[in-house]
Amino acid sequence: MAADCEAWLNANPVEAGDLSDSFISAEEDNGGSGVSNKNAINEINGNWVSSSSNNIHEARLKAKAKRRLRKNSSRDSGRGDSLSDNGEVVRGTSMAPTSPKSKLLDRKSRMGKGRGLPKKGGAGGKGVWGRSGEVYEPVEVDKKDPNFDEDQENCVYETVVPPLDERDFEKTVTPIVQEYFEHGDTNEVAELLADLNLGPMRSEVPSLAVSLALEAKASQRELTSRLLVDLCGSVLSHSDMESSFDKLLRDLPDLVLDTPGAPQLVGQFIARAVSDQILSKSYIDGYKGKVDCEHARAALDRAAVLLKMSMGGLRIDNHWGTGGGQRPVIQLIKEMNLLLKEYILSGDGKEAERCLRDLEVPHFHHEFVYEAIVMVLESRGEKTFKMVLQLLKSLSLSSIITEDQMRRGYERVYMDIDEINIDVPLAYFILEQFVEKSFHMGVIGVKLRDQCPHRNRKRFVSEGDSGVVKFERY
Repeated sequence: MAADCEAWLNANPVEAGDLSDSFISAEEDNGGSGVSNKNAINEINGNWVSSSSNNIHEARLKAKAKRRLRKNSSRDSGRGDSLSDNGEVVRGTSMAPTSPKSKLLDRKSRMGKGRGLPKKGGAGGKGVWGRSGEVYEPVEVDKKDPNFDEDQENCVYETVVPPLDERDFEKTVTPIVQEYFEHGDTNEVAELLADLNLGPMRSEVPSLAVSLALEAKASQRELTSRLLVDLCGSVLSHSDMESSFDKLLRDLPDLVLDTPGAPQLVGQFIARAVSDQILSKSYIDGYKGKVDCEHARAALDRAAVLLKMSMGGLRIDNHWGTGGGQRPVIQLIKEMNLLLKEYILSGDGKEAERCLRDLEVPHFHHEFVYEAIVMVLESRGEKTFKMVLQLLKSLSLSSIITEDQMRRGYERVYMDIDEINIDVPLAYFILEQFVEKSFHMGVIGVKLRDQCPHRNRKRFVSEGDSGVVKFERY
Protein backbone atom coordinates (compact mmCIF):
# COMPACT_ATOMS: atom_id res chain seq x y z
CA MET A 1 0.00 0.00 0.00
CA ALA A 2 2.83 2.37 0.81
CA ALA A 3 4.42 1.55 -2.54
CA ASP A 4 1.17 2.51 -4.34
CA CYS A 5 0.92 5.91 -2.56
CA GLU A 6 4.52 6.68 -3.34
CA ALA A 7 3.99 5.85 -7.02
CA TRP A 8 0.92 8.12 -7.10
CA LEU A 9 2.79 11.03 -5.51
CA ASN A 10 5.62 10.67 -7.99
CA ALA A 11 3.11 10.80 -10.85
CA ASN A 12 1.29 13.88 -9.32
CA PRO A 13 3.85 16.08 -7.61
CA VAL A 14 2.42 18.63 -5.18
CA GLU A 15 4.09 21.93 -4.43
CA ALA A 16 4.56 23.30 -0.98
CA GLY A 17 1.96 26.03 -1.36
CA ASP A 18 -0.59 23.65 -2.61
CA LEU A 19 0.17 21.27 0.11
CA SER A 20 -0.32 23.91 2.75
CA ASP A 21 -3.66 24.92 1.22
CA SER A 22 -4.86 21.37 0.74
CA PHE A 23 -4.44 20.32 4.33
CA ILE A 24 -5.99 22.23 7.20
CA SER A 25 -4.09 22.05 10.43
CA ALA A 26 -5.64 20.95 13.62
CA GLU A 27 -4.96 24.37 15.09
CA GLU A 28 -7.26 26.07 12.58
CA ASP A 29 -9.94 23.46 13.02
CA ASN A 30 -9.73 22.89 16.76
CA GLY A 31 -8.45 26.26 17.94
CA GLY A 32 -4.74 25.43 17.86
CA SER A 33 -4.76 21.88 19.17
CA GLY A 34 -1.87 21.01 16.86
CA VAL A 35 -3.50 17.84 15.48
CA SER A 36 -4.14 17.86 11.68
CA ASN A 37 -7.12 16.24 10.06
CA LYS A 38 -5.93 15.42 6.53
CA ASN A 39 -8.86 13.19 5.58
CA ALA A 40 -11.59 15.86 6.22
CA ILE A 41 -11.07 17.98 3.09
CA ASN A 42 -9.46 15.74 0.51
CA GLU A 43 -12.01 12.94 0.78
CA ILE A 44 -15.39 13.43 -0.96
CA ASN A 45 -17.90 10.60 -1.03
CA GLY A 46 -15.10 8.15 -0.01
CA ASN A 47 -12.79 9.26 -2.87
CA TRP A 48 -9.51 11.06 -2.49
CA VAL A 49 -9.40 14.25 -4.65
CA SER A 50 -6.90 16.99 -5.28
CA SER A 51 -7.40 20.70 -4.57
CA SER A 52 -7.98 21.52 -8.27
CA SER A 53 -10.93 19.13 -8.50
CA ASN A 54 -12.32 20.62 -5.30
CA ASN A 55 -12.29 24.08 -6.89
CA ILE A 56 -14.13 22.73 -9.94
CA HIS A 57 -16.79 21.23 -7.74
CA GLU A 58 -17.36 24.55 -5.95
CA ALA A 59 -17.67 26.38 -9.30
CA ARG A 60 -20.31 23.93 -10.42
CA LEU A 61 -22.30 24.51 -7.26
CA LYS A 62 -22.16 28.28 -7.76
CA ALA A 63 -23.27 27.97 -11.42
CA LYS A 64 -26.16 25.73 -10.40
CA ALA A 65 -27.22 28.23 -7.72
CA LYS A 66 -27.11 31.07 -10.26
CA ARG A 67 -29.28 29.12 -12.71
CA ARG A 68 -31.78 28.46 -9.98
CA LEU A 69 -31.74 32.16 -9.09
CA ARG A 70 -32.41 33.26 -12.69
CA LYS A 71 -35.25 30.79 -12.97
CA ASN A 72 -36.90 32.12 -9.81
CA SER A 73 -36.40 35.74 -10.86
CA SER A 74 -38.29 35.13 -14.11
CA ARG A 75 -41.30 33.92 -12.13
CA ASP A 76 -41.21 36.64 -9.53
CA SER A 77 -39.51 39.73 -10.91
CA GLY A 78 -37.98 42.11 -8.44
CA ARG A 79 -38.01 39.59 -5.57
CA GLY A 80 -35.32 37.15 -6.41
CA ASP A 81 -32.47 35.56 -4.54
CA SER A 82 -28.89 36.74 -4.88
CA LEU A 83 -25.54 35.25 -4.26
CA SER A 84 -23.06 36.70 -1.86
CA ASP A 85 -19.37 36.90 -2.54
CA ASN A 86 -18.91 33.57 -0.73
CA GLY A 87 -21.44 31.89 -3.03
CA GLU A 88 -24.23 31.84 -0.45
CA VAL A 89 -27.79 32.48 -1.52
CA VAL A 90 -29.29 35.62 0.06
CA ARG A 91 -33.12 35.68 0.18
CA GLY A 92 -35.40 38.70 -0.06
CA THR A 93 -33.14 41.08 -1.94
CA SER A 94 -34.76 43.13 -4.73
CA MET A 95 -33.34 42.71 -8.18
CA ALA A 96 -34.22 44.23 -11.52
CA PRO A 97 -36.52 42.04 -13.61
CA THR A 98 -34.56 40.07 -16.16
CA SER A 99 -37.45 38.45 -18.08
CA PRO A 100 -39.19 40.29 -20.95
CA LYS A 101 -42.46 38.66 -19.94
CA SER A 102 -42.29 40.17 -16.49
CA LYS A 103 -41.81 43.65 -17.96
CA LEU A 104 -44.96 43.32 -20.05
CA LEU A 105 -47.08 42.27 -17.09
CA ASP A 106 -45.69 45.01 -14.85
CA ARG A 107 -48.28 47.79 -14.57
CA LYS A 108 -46.11 50.11 -12.52
CA SER A 109 -44.51 53.14 -14.04
CA ARG A 110 -40.99 52.52 -15.34
CA MET A 111 -40.19 56.23 -15.20
CA GLY A 112 -39.94 56.26 -11.46
CA LYS A 113 -42.03 59.45 -11.18
CA GLY A 114 -45.13 60.29 -9.21
CA ARG A 115 -46.60 58.94 -6.01
CA GLY A 116 -49.22 56.63 -7.47
CA LEU A 117 -52.11 59.13 -6.98
CA PRO A 118 -55.05 59.49 -9.44
CA LYS A 119 -54.43 61.61 -12.49
CA LYS A 120 -55.51 65.24 -12.15
CA GLY A 121 -56.83 64.59 -8.67
CA GLY A 122 -59.57 62.27 -9.94
CA ALA A 123 -60.83 64.75 -12.54
CA GLY A 124 -59.07 63.19 -15.49
CA GLY A 125 -59.87 60.31 -17.77
CA LYS A 126 -62.01 59.63 -20.82
CA GLY A 127 -65.43 61.31 -20.85
CA VAL A 128 -64.81 63.20 -17.59
CA TRP A 129 -65.66 66.89 -17.40
CA GLY A 130 -64.29 67.47 -13.93
CA ARG A 131 -64.16 66.26 -10.40
CA SER A 132 -67.44 64.87 -9.07
CA GLY A 133 -69.45 67.49 -7.21
CA GLU A 134 -67.52 70.37 -8.72
CA VAL A 135 -69.67 73.38 -9.67
CA TYR A 136 -68.38 75.90 -12.17
CA GLU A 137 -69.01 79.47 -11.24
CA PRO A 138 -69.26 82.33 -13.73
CA VAL A 139 -65.88 83.73 -14.62
CA GLU A 140 -65.36 87.35 -13.75
CA VAL A 141 -64.15 89.56 -16.55
CA ASP A 142 -60.78 91.15 -15.99
CA LYS A 143 -61.09 94.84 -16.76
CA LYS A 144 -57.32 95.15 -17.09
CA ASP A 145 -57.33 92.72 -19.98
CA PRO A 146 -56.26 94.57 -23.17
CA ASN A 147 -59.08 92.78 -25.03
CA PHE A 148 -61.69 93.87 -22.49
CA ASP A 149 -64.88 95.36 -23.92
CA GLU A 150 -67.28 97.35 -21.79
CA ASP A 151 -70.31 95.92 -23.61
CA GLN A 152 -69.12 92.38 -23.05
CA GLU A 153 -70.94 91.98 -19.75
CA ASN A 154 -74.28 93.00 -21.33
CA CYS A 155 -74.05 90.61 -24.28
CA VAL A 156 -77.07 88.42 -25.04
CA TYR A 157 -76.30 85.21 -26.91
CA GLU A 158 -78.95 83.82 -29.28
CA THR A 159 -79.12 80.90 -31.68
CA VAL A 160 -78.59 82.10 -35.23
CA VAL A 161 -80.22 80.10 -38.04
CA PRO A 162 -78.53 80.72 -41.40
CA PRO A 163 -80.85 81.65 -44.27
CA LEU A 164 -81.81 78.92 -46.68
CA ASP A 165 -80.23 78.82 -50.11
CA GLU A 166 -82.06 77.70 -53.23
CA ARG A 167 -81.21 73.99 -52.90
CA ASP A 168 -82.02 73.76 -49.19
CA PHE A 169 -85.19 75.79 -49.76
CA GLU A 170 -86.67 73.25 -52.16
CA LYS A 171 -85.66 70.29 -49.97
CA THR A 172 -87.22 71.88 -46.89
CA VAL A 173 -90.39 73.54 -48.18
CA THR A 174 -91.50 70.89 -50.71
CA PRO A 175 -92.28 68.23 -48.03
CA ILE A 176 -94.20 70.85 -46.03
CA VAL A 177 -96.47 71.65 -48.99
CA GLN A 178 -96.96 68.00 -49.89
CA GLU A 179 -97.96 67.16 -46.32
CA TYR A 180 -100.37 70.10 -46.41
CA PHE A 181 -102.12 68.49 -49.38
CA GLU A 182 -102.88 65.57 -47.06
CA HIS A 183 -104.02 67.30 -43.86
CA GLY A 184 -105.16 70.71 -45.17
CA ASP A 185 -104.14 72.63 -42.01
CA THR A 186 -102.87 76.07 -43.00
CA ASN A 187 -101.93 76.99 -39.43
CA GLU A 188 -99.41 74.16 -39.25
CA VAL A 189 -97.78 75.30 -42.49
CA ALA A 190 -97.57 78.87 -41.20
CA GLU A 191 -95.87 77.69 -37.99
CA LEU A 192 -93.35 75.57 -39.86
CA LEU A 193 -92.46 78.40 -42.24
CA ALA A 194 -92.15 80.86 -39.35
CA ASP A 195 -89.50 78.65 -37.75
CA LEU A 196 -87.38 78.77 -40.91
CA ASN A 197 -85.06 81.59 -41.87
CA LEU A 198 -86.32 82.01 -45.43
CA GLY A 199 -84.39 85.19 -46.08
CA PRO A 200 -84.51 86.24 -49.75
CA MET A 201 -86.26 82.97 -50.63
CA ARG A 202 -89.43 84.10 -48.87
CA SER A 203 -91.04 85.22 -52.12
CA GLU A 204 -90.43 81.75 -53.62
CA VAL A 205 -92.97 80.03 -51.34
CA PRO A 206 -96.13 80.85 -53.41
CA SER A 207 -94.47 79.98 -56.72
CA LEU A 208 -93.27 76.63 -55.33
CA ALA A 209 -96.72 75.82 -53.94
CA VAL A 210 -98.44 76.70 -57.23
CA SER A 211 -95.93 74.72 -59.32
CA LEU A 212 -96.61 71.66 -57.14
CA ALA A 213 -100.37 72.19 -57.42
CA LEU A 214 -100.23 72.29 -61.23
CA GLU A 215 -99.45 68.57 -61.26
CA ALA A 216 -101.95 67.77 -58.49
CA LYS A 217 -105.71 67.34 -58.39
CA ALA A 218 -108.34 70.06 -58.47
CA SER A 219 -108.99 69.71 -54.73
CA GLN A 220 -105.30 70.26 -54.00
CA ARG A 221 -105.29 73.37 -56.18
CA GLU A 222 -108.16 74.66 -54.08
CA LEU A 223 -106.11 73.96 -50.96
CA THR A 224 -103.20 75.89 -52.48
CA SER A 225 -105.40 78.93 -53.09
CA ARG A 226 -106.57 78.82 -49.48
CA LEU A 227 -102.99 78.47 -48.28
CA LEU A 228 -101.91 81.61 -50.15
CA VAL A 229 -104.75 83.55 -48.54
CA ASP A 230 -103.83 82.45 -45.02
CA LEU A 231 -100.08 83.03 -45.50
CA CYS A 232 -100.51 86.53 -46.90
CA GLY A 233 -100.09 89.00 -44.08
CA SER A 234 -98.81 86.59 -41.42
CA VAL A 235 -95.81 85.03 -43.17
CA LEU A 236 -95.74 86.67 -46.62
CA SER A 237 -96.38 90.22 -47.74
CA HIS A 238 -98.29 91.47 -50.78
CA SER A 239 -95.03 92.33 -52.52
CA ASP A 240 -93.87 88.74 -51.98
CA MET A 241 -97.04 87.52 -53.66
CA GLU A 242 -96.60 89.80 -56.67
CA SER A 243 -92.96 88.86 -57.18
CA SER A 244 -93.87 85.18 -56.86
CA PHE A 245 -96.54 85.36 -59.57
CA ASP A 246 -94.11 87.34 -61.74
CA LYS A 247 -91.71 84.42 -61.46
CA LEU A 248 -94.49 82.00 -62.41
CA LEU A 249 -95.21 83.95 -65.59
CA ARG A 250 -91.51 83.92 -66.49
CA ASP A 251 -91.24 80.17 -65.85
CA LEU A 252 -94.30 79.22 -67.89
CA PRO A 253 -92.26 77.96 -70.92
CA ASP A 254 -90.64 75.41 -68.63
CA LEU A 255 -93.85 74.53 -66.79
CA VAL A 256 -95.66 73.80 -70.05
CA LEU A 257 -93.24 70.95 -70.74
CA ASP A 258 -94.53 69.03 -67.70
CA THR A 259 -98.08 70.41 -67.59
CA PRO A 260 -99.49 71.38 -71.01
CA GLY A 261 -102.42 73.23 -69.42
CA ALA A 262 -100.18 75.34 -67.19
CA PRO A 263 -101.10 78.74 -68.79
CA GLN A 264 -104.82 78.26 -68.09
CA LEU A 265 -104.16 76.97 -64.58
CA VAL A 266 -101.82 79.84 -63.72
CA GLY A 267 -104.41 82.25 -65.08
CA GLN A 268 -107.01 80.75 -62.73
CA PHE A 269 -104.58 81.12 -59.80
CA ILE A 270 -104.05 84.77 -60.71
CA ALA A 271 -107.80 85.42 -60.96
CA ARG A 272 -108.37 83.68 -57.63
CA ALA A 273 -105.58 85.72 -56.02
CA VAL A 274 -107.10 88.98 -57.27
CA SER A 275 -110.52 87.87 -56.03
CA ASP A 276 -109.04 87.02 -52.61
CA GLN A 277 -107.32 90.45 -52.54
CA ILE A 278 -103.80 89.12 -52.18
CA LEU A 279 -103.01 90.68 -55.57
CA SER A 280 -104.03 94.19 -56.55
CA LYS A 281 -106.74 94.69 -59.18
CA SER A 282 -104.25 96.54 -61.36
CA TYR A 283 -101.86 93.59 -61.45
CA ILE A 284 -103.17 92.29 -64.80
CA ASP A 285 -103.39 95.77 -66.30
CA GLY A 286 -99.72 96.35 -65.52
CA TYR A 287 -98.75 93.66 -68.08
CA LYS A 288 -100.74 95.05 -71.00
CA GLY A 289 -98.48 95.56 -73.98
CA LYS A 290 -95.41 94.33 -72.07
CA VAL A 291 -95.65 90.55 -72.50
CA ASP A 292 -93.73 88.84 -75.29
CA CYS A 293 -94.18 85.24 -74.12
CA GLU A 294 -97.15 83.48 -75.69
CA HIS A 295 -97.84 81.33 -72.62
CA ALA A 296 -97.76 84.29 -70.23
CA ARG A 297 -100.15 86.17 -72.50
CA ALA A 298 -102.56 83.21 -72.46
CA ALA A 299 -102.43 83.05 -68.66
CA LEU A 300 -103.19 86.76 -68.28
CA ASP A 301 -106.04 86.54 -70.81
CA ARG A 302 -107.53 83.62 -68.89
CA ALA A 303 -107.35 85.58 -65.63
CA ALA A 304 -108.95 88.64 -67.24
CA VAL A 305 -111.84 86.55 -68.63
CA LEU A 306 -112.53 84.96 -65.24
CA LEU A 307 -112.56 88.34 -63.52
CA LYS A 308 -115.06 89.69 -66.05
CA MET A 309 -117.26 86.64 -65.53
CA SER A 310 -117.15 87.21 -61.78
CA MET A 311 -118.77 90.57 -62.33
CA GLY A 312 -121.66 88.72 -63.97
CA GLY A 313 -122.22 86.51 -60.93
CA LEU A 314 -119.62 83.74 -61.23
CA ARG A 315 -117.96 82.88 -57.95
CA ILE A 316 -114.24 82.59 -58.52
CA ASP A 317 -113.65 81.43 -54.98
CA ASN A 318 -115.09 78.03 -55.92
CA HIS A 319 -113.95 77.54 -59.51
CA TRP A 320 -111.45 74.86 -58.47
CA GLY A 321 -114.10 72.89 -56.66
CA THR A 322 -113.61 71.05 -53.40
CA GLY A 323 -112.75 67.40 -52.97
CA GLY A 324 -112.75 64.73 -50.36
CA GLY A 325 -114.42 65.23 -47.01
CA GLN A 326 -114.45 69.01 -47.43
CA ARG A 327 -117.35 68.84 -49.86
CA PRO A 328 -120.92 68.96 -48.42
CA VAL A 329 -122.80 65.66 -48.49
CA ILE A 330 -125.80 67.15 -50.29
CA GLN A 331 -123.55 68.45 -53.05
CA LEU A 332 -121.89 65.04 -53.41
CA ILE A 333 -125.27 63.32 -53.74
CA LYS A 334 -126.36 65.77 -56.43
CA GLU A 335 -123.16 65.25 -58.41
CA MET A 336 -123.52 61.47 -58.18
CA ASN A 337 -127.08 61.67 -59.48
CA LEU A 338 -125.95 63.87 -62.35
CA LEU A 339 -123.16 61.41 -63.09
CA LEU A 340 -125.63 58.50 -63.30
CA LYS A 341 -128.07 60.39 -65.50
CA GLU A 342 -125.27 61.38 -67.85
CA TYR A 343 -124.11 57.77 -68.04
CA ILE A 344 -127.64 56.53 -68.86
CA LEU A 345 -127.87 59.06 -71.69
CA SER A 346 -124.36 58.61 -73.14
CA GLY A 347 -123.51 55.05 -72.14
CA ASP A 348 -119.83 56.00 -71.70
CA GLY A 349 -118.58 53.88 -68.81
CA LYS A 350 -114.99 55.24 -68.98
CA GLU A 351 -116.21 58.79 -68.52
CA ALA A 352 -118.35 57.70 -65.57
CA GLU A 353 -115.30 56.05 -63.95
CA ARG A 354 -113.21 59.17 -64.48
CA CYS A 355 -115.86 61.44 -62.98
CA LEU A 356 -116.22 59.16 -59.97
CA ARG A 357 -112.46 59.29 -59.39
CA ASP A 358 -112.47 63.09 -59.65
CA LEU A 359 -114.93 63.30 -56.78
CA GLU A 360 -112.13 61.94 -54.54
CA VAL A 361 -114.50 60.40 -52.02
CA PRO A 362 -113.65 56.67 -51.93
CA HIS A 363 -115.15 56.49 -48.44
CA PHE A 364 -118.52 57.69 -49.85
CA HIS A 365 -118.82 55.31 -52.81
CA HIS A 366 -121.55 53.38 -50.99
CA GLU A 367 -123.80 56.36 -51.70
CA PHE A 368 -123.11 55.95 -55.42
CA VAL A 369 -124.12 52.26 -55.25
CA TYR A 370 -127.25 53.19 -53.30
CA GLU A 371 -128.31 55.88 -55.77
CA ALA A 372 -127.64 53.57 -58.73
CA ILE A 373 -129.88 50.77 -57.36
CA VAL A 374 -132.64 53.22 -56.41
CA MET A 375 -132.53 54.59 -59.96
CA VAL A 376 -133.06 51.06 -61.29
CA LEU A 377 -136.02 50.52 -58.96
CA GLU A 378 -137.65 53.82 -59.94
CA SER A 379 -137.04 53.57 -63.68
CA ARG A 380 -138.67 50.11 -64.19
CA GLY A 381 -136.92 49.97 -67.55
CA GLU A 382 -134.80 47.15 -68.87
CA LYS A 383 -132.22 49.53 -70.37
CA THR A 384 -131.45 51.21 -67.04
CA PHE A 385 -131.40 47.80 -65.36
CA LYS A 386 -128.71 46.41 -67.67
CA MET A 387 -126.60 49.61 -67.91
CA VAL A 388 -126.40 50.10 -64.14
CA LEU A 389 -125.57 46.45 -63.63
CA GLN A 390 -122.78 46.66 -66.21
CA LEU A 391 -121.43 49.87 -64.63
CA LEU A 392 -121.28 48.33 -61.16
CA LYS A 393 -119.51 45.29 -62.55
CA SER A 394 -116.83 47.42 -64.27
CA LEU A 395 -116.34 49.56 -61.17
CA SER A 396 -115.97 46.42 -59.05
CA LEU A 397 -113.44 44.83 -61.41
CA SER A 398 -111.34 47.99 -61.58
CA SER A 399 -111.44 48.27 -57.76
CA ILE A 400 -112.70 51.84 -57.94
CA ILE A 401 -115.51 50.72 -55.65
CA THR A 402 -114.21 48.36 -53.00
CA GLU A 403 -116.03 45.27 -51.79
CA ASP A 404 -116.84 46.94 -48.49
CA GLN A 405 -118.37 50.00 -50.15
CA MET A 406 -120.37 47.78 -52.51
CA ARG A 407 -121.70 45.75 -49.57
CA ARG A 408 -122.68 48.86 -47.63
CA GLY A 409 -124.55 50.24 -50.65
CA TYR A 410 -126.62 47.07 -51.07
CA GLU A 411 -127.32 46.87 -47.31
CA ARG A 412 -128.60 50.44 -47.30
CA VAL A 413 -131.08 49.53 -50.06
CA TYR A 414 -132.18 46.50 -48.04
CA MET A 415 -132.86 48.73 -45.04
CA ASP A 416 -134.86 51.35 -47.01
CA ILE A 417 -136.79 48.98 -49.27
CA ASP A 418 -139.98 49.37 -47.23
CA GLU A 419 -140.03 53.13 -47.77
CA ILE A 420 -139.09 52.74 -51.44
CA ASN A 421 -141.91 50.23 -51.94
CA ILE A 422 -144.45 52.90 -50.98
CA ASP A 423 -143.58 54.87 -54.13
CA VAL A 424 -142.60 51.85 -56.26
CA PRO A 425 -144.98 48.93 -55.70
CA LEU A 426 -142.81 46.47 -57.60
CA ALA A 427 -139.65 47.42 -55.73
CA TYR A 428 -139.27 44.03 -54.00
CA PHE A 429 -139.68 42.11 -57.23
CA ILE A 430 -137.21 44.28 -59.15
CA LEU A 431 -134.70 44.21 -56.26
CA GLU A 432 -134.75 40.41 -56.13
CA GLN A 433 -134.02 40.19 -59.85
CA PHE A 434 -131.26 42.81 -59.62
CA VAL A 435 -129.59 41.08 -56.67
CA GLU A 436 -129.73 37.71 -58.41
CA LYS A 437 -128.17 39.14 -61.58
CA SER A 438 -125.51 40.90 -59.52
CA PHE A 439 -124.56 37.61 -57.90
CA HIS A 440 -124.28 35.79 -61.22
CA MET A 441 -122.06 38.59 -62.63
CA GLY A 442 -119.76 38.48 -59.59
CA VAL A 443 -120.62 41.89 -58.18
CA ILE A 444 -121.73 40.54 -54.78
CA GLY A 445 -121.28 37.30 -52.87
CA VAL A 446 -123.60 34.58 -51.65
CA LYS A 447 -123.96 36.00 -48.16
CA LEU A 448 -125.09 39.41 -49.43
CA ARG A 449 -127.50 37.76 -51.89
CA ASP A 450 -129.14 35.73 -49.14
CA GLN A 451 -129.68 38.90 -47.09
CA CYS A 452 -131.99 40.33 -49.76
CA PRO A 453 -135.44 40.98 -48.19
CA HIS A 454 -138.55 39.29 -49.61
CA ARG A 455 -142.16 40.48 -49.26
CA ASN A 456 -144.84 37.83 -48.73
CA ARG A 457 -148.44 38.31 -49.86
CA LYS A 458 -151.65 36.42 -49.25
CA ARG A 459 -153.06 34.40 -52.11
CA PHE A 460 -156.28 32.43 -52.06
CA VAL A 461 -155.76 29.25 -54.05
CA SER A 462 -158.30 27.29 -56.05
CA GLU A 463 -161.23 25.51 -54.48
CA GLY A 464 -159.37 22.23 -54.64
CA ASP A 465 -157.05 23.54 -51.92
CA SER A 466 -160.06 23.84 -49.57
CA GLY A 467 -159.54 27.58 -49.15
CA VAL A 468 -156.11 27.26 -47.54
CA VAL A 469 -154.24 30.54 -47.48
CA LYS A 470 -150.68 30.20 -48.81
CA PHE A 471 -147.84 32.65 -48.72
CA GLU A 472 -145.82 32.91 -51.88
CA ARG A 473 -142.84 34.95 -52.83
CA TYR A 474 -142.56 36.93 -55.99
